[in-house]
Amino acid sequence: MIKEPDFSRAINGLLPAIAQDSQSNQVLMFAWMNEEAFRETVASGYATYFSRSRNKLWRKGEESGHRQRVIEIRVDCDADCILLKVEQIGAACHEGYASCFFRKLNNGEFTVDQQQIVNPDDVYSSANTI
Repeated sequence: MIKEPDFSRAINGLLPAIAQDSQSNQVLMFAWMNEEAFRETVASGYATYFSRSRNKLWRKGEESGHRQRVIEIRVDCDADCILLKVEQIGAACHEGYASCFFRKLNNGEFTVDQQQIVNPDDVYSSANTI
């Protein structure tokens, strides 16, 4: 019986993590988790990821306040992908959208199919963008 994500299968210590809204089931974002991020997520009840660009733990919402309260954690059949069902507080996307998947392929072109819910300039300093 698998009891937790299998970080021995991780690439560079990282497993993919998907955040999904626990009410609507909308996919909000994709990120990476190392074992430390996973443990902190479990312990705190709030999503923590590993930022490859910053090479450190990334506590979702640490700057914007747009946190993810974890409702449920699942792993896939191989235990090498993590699904977080979350209560999203604010925008999941650093560009101000509810979901990072706000572009849709339509007739061969990607178009934006969501409204921004916050102005990124109002919540992020230019020095600390994702």
